[in-house]
Amino acid sequence: MSNELLTPYEKGNLNQTTTWAECIAWYEALASRFPNVLRFEKVGVSDAGVPIHAGVVSSDGVFEVEAIKRAGRPVFFNNNGIHPGEPEGVDGCMALVRDFCVQPERLAVLGKTVFLFVPLYNVDGAFNRADTSRVNQDGPEQFGFRGNSRHLDLNRDFVKCDTLTAQVFNSLFTTWDPEVMVDTHTSNGADYSYTMTLIHTQADKLGGGLGEFLRAEMLPAMYADMERRGWPTCPYVNPVQDSPDHGIAEFLETARFSTGYAALHHTIGFMPETHMLKPFKDRYESMRALVETALDFTVANADRIQALRRAAREEGRTRGEWPVRWKMDETNPSSFRFKGYEARYKKSAIGDYTRLYYDRNSPWERDIAYYNSFPVDVSVPAPQAYVVPQQWREAIERLQLNGVRMERVEADRVQRVAYYHVLSVGSRPGAYEGHMFHDEVALDRRIGEVQLCAGDYIVPLDQDRARYAVETLEPLAHDSFFRWGFFNSVLEKKEHYSDYVFEDTAEELLRVEPELAAKFAEWKAENPGLITSQEAVLDFIYANCERYREPEWNRYPVFMIER
Repeated sequence: MSNELLTPYEKGNLNQTTTWAECIAWYEALASRFPNVLRFEKVGVSDAGVPIHAGVVSSDGVFEVEAIKRAGRPVFFNNNGIHPGEPEGVDGCMALVRDFCVQPERLAVLGKTVFLFVPLYNVDGAFNRADTSRVNQDGPEQFGFRGNSRHLDLNRDFVKCDTLTAQVFNSLFTTWDPEVMVDTHTSNGADYSYTMTLIHTQADKLGGGLGEFLRAEMLPAMYADMERRGWPTCPYVNPVQDSPDHGIAEFLETARFSTGYAALHHTIGFMPETHMLKPFKDRYESMRALVETALDFTVANADRIQALRRAAREEGRTRGEWPVRWKMDETNPSSFRFKGYEARYKKSAIGDYTRLYYDRNSPWERDIAYYNSFPVDVSVPAPQAYVVPQQWREAIERLQLNGVRMERVEADRVQRVAYYHVLSVGSRPGAYEGHMFHDEVALDRRIGEVQLCAGDYIVPLDQDRARYAVETLEPLAHDSFFRWGFFNSVLEKKEHYSDYVFEDTAEELLRVEPELAAKFAEWKAENPGLITSQEAVLDFIYANCERYREPEWNRYPVFMIER
């Protein structure tokens, strides 16, 4: 093979990863040399103004997404470098694309399947290059940084879309609508013998025939193929206690993560996690093997995957209720044959405590508990449609990026709807990826009439993108727009009172509003210690009286038109 076709990784000492500039220049040269195999182009810019690129490999030289979708051709998507400190997928993808270009027999195996890839997603983090930010990782010599230019982790940004980079991804993903996605990573955590571990879209959460196909057919086939290729693979090592000895649990990858986001579009997603303590050369080779394993299975089973995706979307059009939260079944684990190292404990040399370590001189192989069942925890009734008032543009923009079909209200009208009254929220005490995330949400579902205005948005659920709409607009969903704080202003009462004036008014309200008086009596009985606080007493009366009620306060502003 000529030297110019070698990747920067292949030209180096096998412990080096490409820079962004090297990567993009290399792909541009390859696309110029093989224009009938590879199209490579800019698809957007990052928050720091750096170009983001994507490439398409096609066995017959057809690259236009419209033509590919019209023909019903399957799409396999490989995303790389979301965490530039975990770069083996970046280098492995370069070699794979090159082999498609120079090996006609390898290209022919693609058949009608299209290979879509992002060579290096977090371009901002790729420029923040050093050898110091991955404290537990063995190589490469230099690498990029996890955060982007806004110090955000892009693998928490798929739904909230704070970054221009994530908005580019949402648009690209929705346009191409891939059957299968592989998003490449490096893990940290426990020590064990495996170089490759695998997170996949949780099968119960993916649901239906597609979830069962993933669990019963695709995963066993991929594990067997990785074994055959010389890279035994295990599920992502997520210990339920301090070490794998006590069992591991599947990762419930909610929609903030790439694989959870993929599930919103009925796409099977994989997040391969190579082991941080293995040499970079081994991580590179096992990652390339994993991507090829997933690709080969997709090519061979594309018709079935496409049919299952169509069935899932069709089912969504007529659902009576939607699951929006899943929870691990702790009582009924399966098992997995695991190859680990003995977990031991000893006194710390630097502090007065006992520390964990793994004894590589004491390997073991045995069955461990594997918690891989996640039944539905919360379901909600399926409305005919949601209504998103036009002023909530952050939600509307994200729905549009994800291809959700919406209709505009043509004229002002009063509409009978179901809506949620927010009883309480419990937020994290500190910032999480730029937001005060609401971990706890309590709601009361109510019926009433609201004013809709011309230009507001109706989101019908009789559409292919229904799942994305439901899991972002239902407040109780794991990663709803509400939990990320898009609607926080409705949690604030806008008017207030002066206590010396309102004291007399409150006494009158208790006389003329019997329901308020009953609520107040109940509140006093439950909170005897607050009766001495004028602020607490008046706040309760002001918040619960009808005369000075603010209908918008604590009313979730996305409404539901019932069936």
